[in-house]
Amino acid sequence: MSRTRIPLSREEERLRLMSQRLEMSTAEIGLTVRTTNCLEEKGIFTVRDLLNSSREDLLGIANFGEKTLEEVYKSLEKFGFYRASRRPAMAA
Repeated sequence: MSRTRIPLSREEERLRLMSQRLEMSTAEIGLTVRTTNCLEEKGIFTVRDLLNSSREDLLGIANFGEKTLEEVYKSLEKFGFYRASRRPAMAA
């Protein structure tokens, strides 16, 4: 079996995976249809768009409150995106 692809280093693979996650649609990360619709009405279609939105931006969306914001945070955490205050401790 010959290999034609040069294996990526762990760091390169991590960066590639992170880039793919940033381009995922908000619908792909497990948000409810209602939450996805609220975000899309404000032009937030991808994880990157979502991460570039402040807490205040999100809470300014009609029908988007603290409970919905918590749903968004929990969905993002499943894909490795954490709020600074909730980032897991790094293993030594």
